[in-house]
Amino acid sequence: MKTTNNHRYPLLLFLLAILCFTACSDDSDPQPAEEEPTVEEPVIEEPDTEAPSSDLFYKLIRIENLPAGETGQIIGDPTVAPKNAMYFSLEDSTVRSSQFAKTNRWDLAFGNIAMSFLSGNNGTDPENHGSGANGRGGITILKENFDDVIDIPADETFRTGRDEIGTDDAGFAGGGTGWYLYDFSGEIVGDGSYEKRHVAYALQDTRTVVVRTARGNYAKIKMISVYKDAFTPDEWFRNTPHMYFTFEYVLVPAGSTEFEIKS
Repeated sequence: MKTTNNHRYPLLLFLLAILCFTACSDDSDPQPAEEEPTVEEPVIEEPDTEAPSSDLFYKLIRIENLPAGETGQIIGDPTVAPKNAMYFSLEDSTVRSSQFAKTNRWDLAFGNIAMSFLSGNNGTDPENHGSGANGRGGITILKENFDDVIDIPADETFRTGRDEIGTDDAGFAGGGTGWYLYDFSGEIVGDGSYEKRHVAYALQDTRTVVVRTARGNYAKIKMISVYKDAFTPDEWFRNTPHMYFTFEYVLVPAGSTEFEIKS
């Protein structure tokens, strides 16, 4: 019976493996492993906790046609769901994105129905838009003409919640002393015509909003209009483009007792 010498096969396989490795190594130099693509993270500005070196103190500042969220909403319409708030810095005259909600980089929030309710920035109030952050602001409203408001109200008069000041009791769906009157039927202020229904009348001559900013400065605000390029009641109609806020304000530093305008 013929036998086979099987011990030769492992040796042959080993020699073939060496030859294959040598040939592959001679063909080309080894290539470096491909690096993973670098994805840049969005840069988020750090909260500024220092008092601003602002040139806006003691000046009359006017903001015109500030668009708030989706325009064309009917003010006071209960079918319109509340929108996210819009945040505005009185100290920089700048709108802040929602990523700054939990910082002291804004002072005045526009929220609730059609973005028409105002509030300050206070981190100690769990209901506030800035809850949990370091804002120490608040808001109040006076039944006085803007020019007649000289003395800064006492700190205990400032409210710290969310959506504090909006519709006035003199109009439809009043929420206390507000900065605007909502004429649902068009008969409270208007002439009862279709064009004068659902009109918001800023009480620009008889109301003044006062804000303690997130950093403790003070501003008095005259809310003028919610209608684009229309600043007096005779220009306000149901279909006039809105919500575009126009307002004026004077900013004074913390520790002040009066509002002043200096040349």
